[in-house]
Amino acid sequence: MQKSKNILVAPLNWGLGHATRCIPIINAIIDNGDQPILASDGQALELLKKEYPTLKFIQLPSYDIEYAKEGQNLKLKMLKDSPKIWTAIRNEHKILTDIIFKYKINGIISDNRLGLYSNLVPSVIITHQLQVLSGSTTWLSTQLHLHYIKKYDYCWIPDTTGIHNLSGKLSFNEDSNIQKTYLGPLSRCNNMGNYQKKYDLMVLLSGPEPQRGILEKKLLEEVKRFKGEVLFIAGKVEQEQKVTKKGDITYYNYLSTEGLQKAFDRSELILCRSGYTTIMDLQKMNKKAFFIPTPGQFEQEYLATLLDQKGKAPFCSQEDFTIEMLENVHQYEGFCYDQSSTTSISSILEETFSSVNENSEPIPNSLST
Repeated sequence: MQKSKNILVAPLNWGLGHATRCIPIINAIIDNGDQPILASDGQALELLKKEYPTLKFIQLPSYDIEYAKEGQNLKLKMLKDSPKIWTAIRNEHKILTDIIFKYKINGIISDNRLGLYSNLVPSVIITHQLQVLSGSTTWLSTQLHLHYIKKYDYCWIPDTTGIHNLSGKLSFNEDSNIQKTYLGPLSRCNNMGNYQKKYDLMVLLSGPEPQRGILEKKLLEEVKRFKGEVLFIAGKVEQEQKVTKKGDITYYNYLSTEGLQKAFDRSELILCRSGYTTIMDLQKMNKKAFFIPTPGQFEQEYLATLLDQKGKAPFCSQEDFTIEMLENVHQYEGFCYDQSSTTSISSILEETFSSVNENSEPIPNSLST
């Protein structure tokens, strides 16, 4: 009788996107008859606990990522915070060996957590950032990220190759030292084709504070002038799900995967950040959107510009946005899901971890550290 493997799945706690795009990975592990063990911190960990209450969870050191209140100060804020981020990376790497032996881990899947590589078991990093945009320091930030990516045995990229991909130049790098697999877009949503409109507009927020809260405050005022039914999802994972309704505005602090699925199904237009996970969800659900990039966040600004140029969705700066700008959306084609762009996650999991000893003591797969 074949024993199941224990696979550590560890998303970065930077908004909710890294955690939510791990959901199809976790489901595929379960479908394969293996056991996912989930590890993270903060709201990412709380979200996964609500999605999978019966699984094992591990608290990891927090990167404690926060955005600057002013967009132009974001790079400076990240540079200032970099020592504590590097400390968290070192600390999670230090405790990883104990985690591997305690939980009999047979493989590791890290979504952008940079310290969870090991010579004891195969390790995978999920990232769409083979180029890390940071303005004049893009070369340096890219090299730093590649330095950590190369410590992993495999790099899974949630995008496709070619000019019709979603992330543009972000997911391409010719470095032959990285063993790359393009998974196609990852989304926790499923397009069931049961579209029955209830809301004219869905506002979907996420991301680190204080920028999430700043945008929430602004949009709660703006949507008062919107003519139609509004579903407002604040993206705050709290102990209890809360819902309030005032006039045409229905407000949730957060939604589960099942709830978000229904929200997408029933909403005509999505107003949101241009975070990459959100973009993948929009494509899976064949939606039209309007983007407000996080101020100073080079990746989101690049993606919003790219998708505007491709005719997918318009965007505007957070400072300049008004609700009347949503009228521009009808000039754009929106997102369209292509089933052929998705790779079988189950088969990739089997291929990646097929050689490990199932539920046995880990054995070093190399002599490197």
